[in-house]
Amino acid sequence: MGITDRVKLSQWDALMLESLRGQGWTNEELIRRVREGELPEDESDFHFKYETLTSFANEEPATFEAAVTQGYRIKYNTVRGIRSWILVRFGREPELLLEEGREAVHASLTLDEKALVESVLSYGWAVHAEGEDGPSSRDVATYRIEPIQR
Repeated sequence: MGITDRVKLSQWDALMLESLRGQGWTNEELIRRVREGELPEDESDFHFKYETLTSFANEEPATFEAAVTQGYRIKYNTVRGIRSWILVRFGREPELLLEEGREAVHASLTLDEKALVESVLSYGWAVHAEGEDGPSSRDVATYRIEPIQR
């Protein structure tokens, strides 16, 4: 399944899924626990209500399973949602830039993390390296994630 073929999740469902990935469960365990509602109480600032993810997983089991095992693309991103996704997925707080017409997220990412961010972003977003030197595969570099200006 290529990036363009990936199932689409709402930004909130993607955040909940990534927060559960942080539990260290295998894909199979994650799918089973979500479907059966065997989920932790969320103590984060997000206050996730995982019951909605359980409902989604049971109403659209093939879509949910594909999102967990093959990846997904977010249907519609916001700048604050991208910041939250990076925080939940990688545990690092990106910087929000909220100047009108120049909204963006600055995030420190490895090349693999950058590729993952690019693969989940909804259409209409671009990721650019900040600075002149491109990073090597292990280096962390700062990236600007912003809407594509037309």
